[in-house]
Amino acid sequence: MSEIVAELKKIPPVTRFLVASSLGITIPAILQLVSPYKLLFVTPLIVKQWELWRLHTSFFLGSMRIEYIFELVMLYRNSNSLESQHYERRSSDYAWQLFLASIGIIAFNRPLGSYSHNRALLHTLTYVMCALSPPGAQTSVMGLLTIPIAYFPYALLGMDLLMGGIGVAAQGVSGMIVGHIWWWLVWGAGTGPGGVETGRFASWGRAPRWLRNWFGEREGANAGSSRGGYQAFAPRQRAEQTAGGRTTGYNWGGGQRLGSS
Repeated sequence: MSEIVAELKKIPPVTRFLVASSLGITIPAILQLVSPYKLLFVTPLIVKQWELWRLHTSFFLGSMRIEYIFELVMLYRNSNSLESQHYERRSSDYAWQLFLASIGIIAFNRPLGSYSHNRALLHTLTYVMCALSPPGAQTSVMGLLTIPIAYFPYALLGMDLLMGGIGVAAQGVSGMIVGHIWWWLVWGAGTGPGGVETGRFASWGRAPRWLRNWFGEREGANAGSSRGGYQAFAPRQRAEQTAGGRTTGYNWGGGQRLGSS
């Protein structure tokens, strides 16, 4: 048990929270321990009856089908790639920007009348991760087709259209729009791995002081690794590196292709 706990602690905190939320919300619904209706985004119940937990649960209620395994793996790998590489030792900034992106997802899905924001969140993280990957990097779609990683969000959108129909694809589009806004306004066009945020509203992406303190990160320290004016304590394990010692873009796993068992 101690070994399992130790391995879980290696997962960056925000990613660990996202995966735990997904499992903690979807698995009880699959096992019929809780009604999925209690977890969906229903505006009258949120506004009039103060069922505020729906704001959270609607982002993590998965498909409750076999595809959920793929969704969970994608959620973990995309978030872990972002937090371990591009937000290394800056989990507070990642959490803050993800919170702002979630507000954008809700706003863009209001005209669609979406009851679940799970697919939109997945598309948002996928878009940002792919946008920050090294130019020319490639990935495999379900182990069948190798494409440039920059095109992967659109391939994922195509799979949503084929398997879920126009409604699910529309939610994916909303997530891609939010992801593009996040990348463009915070990171700036052309900023790749190892860079810093240079977008027009990059300063808005800095976490509030209370959130930095909650993550154990301080501003203005002199020792240790710093980035963007922040000093982080209790550093996490670094992302995998290439043989030359330079961190690469997205890591799709230890030699297995996406969608393979």
